[in-house]
Order: sequence, then C-alpha cells, then structure tokens
Amino acid sequence: MTFELTKEYVEHIQAAIEAQDDTTLRAEMEELYPADISGILYELDTETARYLLALLDRKVGAEILANLEVIDRQEFLQSFTSPDLAQYVDEMDSDDAVDLLNEQPIQTREEVIALLSDREQARFILDLLHYDEDVAGGLMQKELIKININLTVNQCIEEIRQQAENVENVYSVYVVDDADKLLGRVSLKKIVLARKNAKIADIYEEDVIFVETYRPAQEVSEVMQRYDLDAVPVVNVQGRLLGQITIDDVVDVITEQAELDIQAITGITGDVEEEDDTIWKLVGARLPWLIAGAVGSLMAATVINTFNSQLTKIAALAAFIPIIGSTGGNVGIQTASLIVQSLAEKSGLSATVGQRLAKMVLVALINGLIIGSLAGSYCLLIGEPRLVPVVSLALLTVVLLASFMGTITPIALNRFGINPAIASGPFITTVNDLLGIGVYFLIASLLLSI
Repeated sequence: MTFELTKEYVEHIQAAIEAQDDTTLRAEMEELYPADISGILYELDTETARYLLALLDRKVGAEILANLEVIDRQEFLQSFTSPDLAQYVDEMDSDDAVDLLNEQPIQTREEVIALLSDREQARFILDLLHYDEDVAGGLMQKELIKININLTVNQCIEEIRQQAENVENVYSVYVVDDADKLLGRVSLKKIVLARKNAKIADIYEEDVIFVETYRPAQEVSEVMQRYDLDAVPVVNVQGRLLGQITIDDVVDVITEQAELDIQAITGITGDVEEEDDTIWKLVGARLPWLIAGAVGSLMAATVINTFNSQLTKIAALAAFIPIIGSTGGNVGIQTASLIVQSLAEKSGLSATVGQRLAKMVLVALINGLIIGSLAGSYCLLIGEPRLVPVVSLALLTVVLLASFMGTITPIALNRFGINPAIASGPFITTVNDLLGIGVYFLIASLLLSI
C-alpha cells in the first residue's frame, strides 16, 4: 500500500518526538520505506528530524540521507559533526557517499574520509572524488561483482558470496582478466545451471555494453535506455573495469534533463526550482524570454499600426488578427516539439533536413487547407465574403511558414550545440506571431487593393 503523508500523521510523529516515545517512533518507522521517511523529515525542524533519524538503523538512515534533496540535505547536515557524518557515509553506496561529501566543506570532507571505519569505502570514495559529476565516472559506484575468467563455476560462486556482502543489488557478474580488463559478463542463471567444474571462460558472454569514464551523463542515459539496461559497467581508456552505473542514478539524469527541457520550452533559462531558489534568481530565469516576448509583441503592434489605413477601411480585418497569431504560434510549437523529440532519438538512419522539410510541407499544406477552409466559411457566415480569400490564403501561408520555422530552428540550434528545446517555447511563438501578422496584412493589401 502506498504511504500518504498527511498533516495529521506529521502532528502524530511530532507529538511522539516531544514525548520521547521511542518505542512508538521505531514501530511507525519500521512500517515505512526510507523514501517515505525522507518525506517526513522535510516537515520537521532540524532538531526533531535529527532525533528521529538517530532512532533508526544506520543503514536506513544512510539511505534516507541519500534520498534528500541537495539543498535540504546541505542545510540539514550543517548541524552534524564529522564523526556523525562518517557513521552514515560508511553505510552508503560509494556514488551516494561522494555526492554527499562533495556538498561539504573540504575540511569536513577530509575529516569524514579519515574517520571511516570501512577503509575500502574510503578508497572507493577517493577514487571517485576526482571525476566531474556530469560524466560516467561521476555517476558510477565502485561496488560490483567481478570474477576472473580463469575461475571455475564453483570458485565463482564462492567469490560472489564474498563480494555480494558489499553490493546491495546484483545486476550483473562481470568477467575480467588478470589485469582487471573487462572481457564480458555472465548471468546468474548460467552460473547456477552450469556444472561446478565448468570454466567461466566457457560460459561467459563476450558481447558486453560498457561506457568509458569520460562519457557525458546524457550519453550514458541514452545507452541504458536504448539497450534497456539495469546497469552498465564503466571502464577507463585501457579497458580496466572501474565500476558500474545503475538505473537509479540514470533516472536522476533523465529526470533532470527533462526538467531542463520543460523549463527551456516554457522560456525559463537555467536550472531553477520555485521552492528552493531566491526571488531574484527566479526573476532572472524568467525575465529574458518575457522581455523578448514583449519586444516581439511591440514589433507586432508596430506592424499592425503600419497597416492602420487598411483597418480603417475594412474594420473586419481586425477580427482575424488573433487567429492568425495563435495559429502560427501553435503550429510552430507543435512542429518544433516533434523535431526536438526526433533529435533526442539519435540514429544513423535519421532523416535529412531535406526529408524533414518535405514531410513538413505536406503536413502543413493539408493542415493549412483545412484551417483556411474553416476560417473562410466563417467569413461567409458573418457576411464578409471579400475576406474569404484573404483569411484562407493567409492562414495557409502562416501554417507553412510556422512549420518551416518549427523545423529549421531546432535543427539549427542543435547544430550549434544549443539546447533545441528553447525553439519550442516563446522564441517560436514570438517569431511566428510577427511573421503571421505581417503576412496577413500584406495579403490583404494585395488581394483587396487597399
């Protein structure tokens, strides 16, 4: 059953903490997952949260700290001493431990590493600290199971038993040579079904997907999604097995990238969060595209003012300005969103720019004819037959232009290494509004001779 955090439950926990009813608190927490307990800590002040955390098993506490949001965790851990932190870092996976320590002052980081009782954990952490967080080396954990190719199945099983004590989830058993160079992998099923004296060399699979330590995090997530992997081994440039990246770490990368793309689409620059960031940072993230949109609207107003005489002669022209602008914006966003999606799905068989444009023209032509016909019918309905060709042709042209802009812009941005998702937001909308209104009045001037 899914846990639901309510105000009444938080008040119940706070009352138990105030009464120091440790028996009730432990019983309550035993029923919950660490991720659920993390949610409770967000609702408590630092002192009560520390009291609750101290009652829990260290392993559970370590997982809770790993689940906390970075900003909240930094604030929460300010009251922890280095020995306090060391107790929890000892119980963490090496990648989670590095993430937590990178958030601490250098002195605290070094003190914690020196205080770790698990010296292998300390060595793992030191190995990982020099990698940037946005590359494979920064994502990987050192805990994994590897066996030498020269072992028998019986020896392999004993080796797995020993190594598995420090590995929370066994995704794969990797096969290495005497120099720790990755050779392949062997499934647990094959190990269980093989004869005990069989050689690992005879049953392992050489075809193994891996990533190098320098590969960008985004590329790692694409590899794991494409091949539906729960974990991927990480090697150095010599091919030595250094660690593995598990699916939970990649989910974080995918989620973060999706959040950045959504912010880019909506016209927010930078990685910001409404709850955690300051007012000025939020203003700075939103203001650039708001200003750009306002400038675009003012330019559109200038275009409309230029054709003021036409509006004076045929006031009904003004009634169709909103549909011209909104249609161009909507078509542009739809087209750009599809192009951005296709660019994200990298493939050597991806369509060329010419093929994309040809397909876009056909789709836009059909959509433009249908929308233009609907608008033309409305002109007849309101008694303005002379506007039928103007509005219909203008909408057809606007749909074609907006589709062209929605196709070319993200492709061009992608070529220059700029996030193409920004093409799906205010940029496309503003440009297409401006183009649409200009085209509308030009067509009106030509067809109505005004």
